[in-house]
Amino acid sequence: MSYYQGRLFDHIHLRVADFERARVFYEAVLVALGRSDCIGHGRDWMECDELMIEEITPGESPSRIHICFQAPDRKTVDRFYRSALEAGGRENGAPGLRDYHPGYYAAYVLDPDGNNIEAKCDERVRKRSCDTIQIDTD
Repeated sequence: MSYYQGRLFDHIHLRVADFERARVFYEAVLVALGRSDCIGHGRDWMECDELMIEEITPGESPSRIHICFQAPDRKTVDRFYRSALEAGGRENGAPGLRDYHPGYYAAYVLDPDGNNIEAKCDERVRKRSCDTIQIDTD
């Protein structure tokens, strides 16, 4: 049997009420998984590869979940947005460039349960080392 990684998600973004508690938990989990090499953090955030964790501001509620799908180009982001709205999603940020970094073109919708779903094209990317990682099992 084979399965693949690296094709679907750009990142998963968790917004937490108690960052320190979350940091301790996720650092322990990542170290246990042998991923201490990818941990980066600041005062109220941490990241490791596709995982981003950030503390909410006072008065906000923790988000359910934020998932960002990879898209190869702007046309695909636009198609994601239209399709998501047609399938019952709610608008949460029309397609366009964002100021997170140059070439960050994205659109946001809320799924039927209120989860924040994004599709993003990173126009800085010139080449990937491979399209996917294929993992073969017995």
